[in-house]
Amino acid sequence: MKHPTTKHFKIPSLILFFIAAIFLNSCETSQPNPDKEEWVELFNGSDMKQWTPKFTGFELGNNYKNRFRVKDSLLSVRYAEKDTFNGDFGHLYYNQKFSHYRLKAVYRFVGQQMTGGPGWAVRNNGLMLHCQDPATLGLDQDFPISLELQLLGGDGVNERTNANLCTPGTNVVLGDTLFTPHCINSTSKTYPGDQWVEVEALVLGDSLIQHILDGEVVMEYRKPTIGGGSVAGYKESAYREGTPVKEGFIAIQAETAPIDFKSIQVLNLEGCMDKKAKNYKSYYVKADNTTCEY
Repeated sequence: MKHPTTKHFKIPSLILFFIAAIFLNSCETSQPNPDKEEWVELFNGSDMKQWTPKFTGFELGNNYKNRFRVKDSLLSVRYAEKDTFNGDFGHLYYNQKFSHYRLKAVYRFVGQQMTGGPGWAVRNNGLMLHCQDPATLGLDQDFPISLELQLLGGDGVNERTNANLCTPGTNVVLGDTLFTPHCINSTSKTYPGDQWVEVEALVLGDSLIQHILDGEVVMEYRKPTIGGGSVAGYKESAYREGTPVKEGFIAIQAETAPIDFKSIQVLNLEGCMDKKAKNYKSYYVKADNTTCEY
C-alpha cells in the first residue's frame, strides 16, 4: 500500500531566531533578581497576629484596655477618654528577632496625651531595636532592655529633635566614647503637627546603628552592651552587664501618646551569600548559608 506523500515545511530561520530569543528571555526573567530588595511588611494592615503586647504589671499577651489596635488599615495606640496613666507602660513586639537589617516606619502623632501621662511623654513613642526576648520580661518591667530610636513630635512650643537615642538597660559607644546617660538628641529638625513621617534605621549587629530621617543620618552609634540604668522590674537572669547586644526583637511603645503607624517594614540583610544559590542577594552583609536554596 502506498502511503500518502507527506510534505515537510521548513520554518524560516528568522522565525526560529525569534522563538529562541523569546524562550531565553522567559528563562532569564523567571530567575530571581539578586539586586531586588525584598522588604517585608511587619504590619499586614488587618491584624496584630504577628505581634505580642506587654504592659507593666500585666502578663505577656494582655493587650491592656485595648490600647494597641488596628483600624482603617493603621496600627494605632489609643486611650479611652477616662483612661488614666498608672505607670502601665506598654510595648508591642514583633514575633521575630533580627540582627542585620534596615527598618522603615511611617507614622504620625494624633490627638491629646492620656490623662496623667508624664510630661516627657507628650508626642513620644519609639522603635525599640534589639529588644530582649519578650518571654524574658519581668511582670513589672517598665521598658525592655533595648535601644530606642525615639519618635518625638513637636509640642507646638519647643524645638524637639526626632529620631533621638534612649538606652533602657544599655550603653553604647558614641564616636570613641562610652555613653552611659539615658538619652541623647539627634541632629534632626523638629517635626510638628500630625504630619506623616518616614523614619529609618540601619542596624548591623553591634558594629553600627544609624537613625535616618529624610535620607540623612541624624544619629550613629556602635557596640551596644547591657548596662546602665533607666529600666526597672527586670529579671536578674536577663540583665547580664557588659554583654554585647547583637540582635533582638523590634517593638513599638504605648507611652501615653496616641499614634498611628501606616507601615512598618524590614529588609533583612542576613541570608544566603552564595552566588550560585537561587536566593542569593547582593545586598546581604552577613552570611547565613544554611538558608541557601539550589
